[in-house]
Amino acid sequence: MEKKQTYGGLDWFRIICAILVIAIHTSPLLCFGELPDFILTRIVARIAVPFFLMVTGFFLLRDLQWNTDCRMRWQRQLEKLGKLYCIVALFYVPIMIYSGYFGKDFSLLILIKDIFINGTFYHLWYLPALILGLAMVGWLLQHGKEKLLLFLSGILYGIGLLGDSYYGIVELIPWLKTIYDGIFSVSVYTRNGLFYVPIFLSLGYLLNKRNEQGKTLSTKVAAIGSICSIGLMLGEGFILHHLGWQRHDSMYLLLPVIMVFLFDWILHWKGDGGKRLSRIAMLVYIIHPAMIVAVRLVGKLTGLTRLVVDQSLVHFVLVIFGSFIAAYILTMFHWNKNKKQDVHKRAWTEISIDNLQHNVEEIRGILPSQTKFMAVVKANGYGSGDIRIAGHLNKMGIDAFAVATLEEGIHLRKNGIRGLILILGYTEPERIREIERYRLTQTVTDYAYGERLESYKRRIRVHVKLDTGMHRLGESYDDLEHLVKLYQMKYLQVEGIYTHLCVSDSMEPEDVAFTRQQIRHYYDAIDYLKKKGIEPGKTHIQSSYGVLNYPELTCDYVRIGIAMYGVLSKLDDVKLSVDLRPVLTVKSKIAAIKCVKAGETVGYGRAYTAEDDKRIAVVTIGYADGVPRELSCGRGNVLVNGKEADIIGRICMDQLMIDVTNVHKVKVGDVVTIIGGSREECIPAESVAVKSDTITNELLSRLGDRLERVYL
Repeated sequence: MEKKQTYGGLDWFRIICAILVIAIHTSPLLCFGELPDFILTRIVARIAVPFFLMVTGFFLLRDLQWNTDCRMRWQRQLEKLGKLYCIVALFYVPIMIYSGYFGKDFSLLILIKDIFINGTFYHLWYLPALILGLAMVGWLLQHGKEKLLLFLSGILYGIGLLGDSYYGIVELIPWLKTIYDGIFSVSVYTRNGLFYVPIFLSLGYLLNKRNEQGKTLSTKVAAIGSICSIGLMLGEGFILHHLGWQRHDSMYLLLPVIMVFLFDWILHWKGDGGKRLSRIAMLVYIIHPAMIVAVRLVGKLTGLTRLVVDQSLVHFVLVIFGSFIAAYILTMFHWNKNKKQDVHKRAWTEISIDNLQHNVEEIRGILPSQTKFMAVVKANGYGSGDIRIAGHLNKMGIDAFAVATLEEGIHLRKNGIRGLILILGYTEPERIREIERYRLTQTVTDYAYGERLESYKRRIRVHVKLDTGMHRLGESYDDLEHLVKLYQMKYLQVEGIYTHLCVSDSMEPEDVAFTRQQIRHYYDAIDYLKKKGIEPGKTHIQSSYGVLNYPELTCDYVRIGIAMYGVLSKLDDVKLSVDLRPVLTVKSKIAAIKCVKAGETVGYGRAYTAEDDKRIAVVTIGYADGVPRELSCGRGNVLVNGKEADIIGRICMDQLMIDVTNVHKVKVGDVVTIIGGSREECIPAESVAVKSDTITNELLSRLGDRLERVYL
């Protein structure tokens, strides 16, 4: 079975690292002696900031393939960091004034250096350092210097190392000391964006690439490597401290080694994470110096300084408690603010990446061990956004995708999607060079088409489509000699063969018999190839319903589309039940509420007549947004305040009316769910569309493409 990959461990370890940063600035073990405090704060806790940097490299840089869209994303991230730095720097100005920063030794030059290099407050060096390091590493990747990245980062780290823990060596060489004196006239430490940050961003980026290739260390090896390398770094720290070489203690020779083992180990940790944990960790990092000041002020005002400050462990615990409470409150404000923003939109779709991941893992859990997941992301990911969907699936270790057209395949490849990209539809042979250039895999629809492709003498990867009874695309199952000739072509590299089960969603006896016949035709063709001494390559026959209704079939791939997006109805009669959750949720809002008396009509054509007094609500979405007009007059319904409400009257171009007579506490501005929802409250796509897989696909892609998407 394919490896399931989640990153909850990374999110939780951010919290641990935030606590370690607090430890560095509060020395919690000092009350027990200098040695235990030195071990904790000057050696062990030095993994915290590198971990933050590696997480950034792991999640941000892995998606950047340096086309226009990705460059904009990288630039936006730099802008966000710059804005955050400005806000936080201003927040700490009063404390800087209180601490005497702007005293007699202050100068404009010092302020400029602190703003751009050292940080305006002692812990804020991280933000300008991250901005500089991210800009540099991003530039190298943007210009195709990936091979240079780790080498250059390592050289810079070595230079920084001599200005940090190994400064004693520099002091022994006069000319070298002169150089470092020049460095220190600009930057207080070599722990900065030039020497310190790039190595850990690069390691995060490269570990992600290795992770996607399934080359992570085993849990046991990563754990043993982490423990042993930390032990060795303890020895390194003691030796350097004994020799008196350390000018500072942020950079150790073994620190990058530890981080590789540790990061790999944490990737194996199980647990739910999320953006909220990462926000809390960052806020704790930002807030904790202010909380240190607050605790000391409280101690001074209450006369409890001896208890809450001098007792370093108590001080440490109070700062942790205060920092996390403040961070949690701020994230609550941010969370609620984001929720409120939804109702200011006229109509929109919400794409749940968590639900996508859940659905994929549910389906993976029922697949045979040798069967891989091929994600169908045609029609812009069924309206959910093909790049975001495929990009996240890449991160989960999925490396096979199916699209409908050449343009869709090129779009994925240009945006950095890795692995097999199979074009299911017809591509003009004249465009064969584009298939080759973007390393796409083309479907050979029949022998004549294969001959046309072969005539261009370009080596491209192909899968052969076998028509086993659907009579759409594919070489006929009863013309096996043509099938053999396709495999014998010189330039076409046939790497797989597949068919499509056209009624696998139906359990009606005649449909089951037809599907069984298709399956028999497919495997007969494969057996024929093998008897001819031909290796058929990768096999795939099942789509979403094929997996759920015919789970006994064993192939190299399954092509999962609609099930991955979680829109199979709970009413579907399938052999194998799985817990699927909607990825795409369509929402709108109520613009007006009206009372209609018995006998009055609603909407165009007076198509709806109220049998008794009704309360109706006008919803700001219509057929121009993708809602099928055939759902008018009670044939469709929506969700309001947890209850279903019928669509009444004819659906208008940009509005529709619903019956809210039996829905309590409805008001203008309330959110209306058209498709999807929470696990407890959900409108399946089939409930607002004709009960047909084709209509469901059309509905999703139409609504998803016409409305603004919000990713959760």
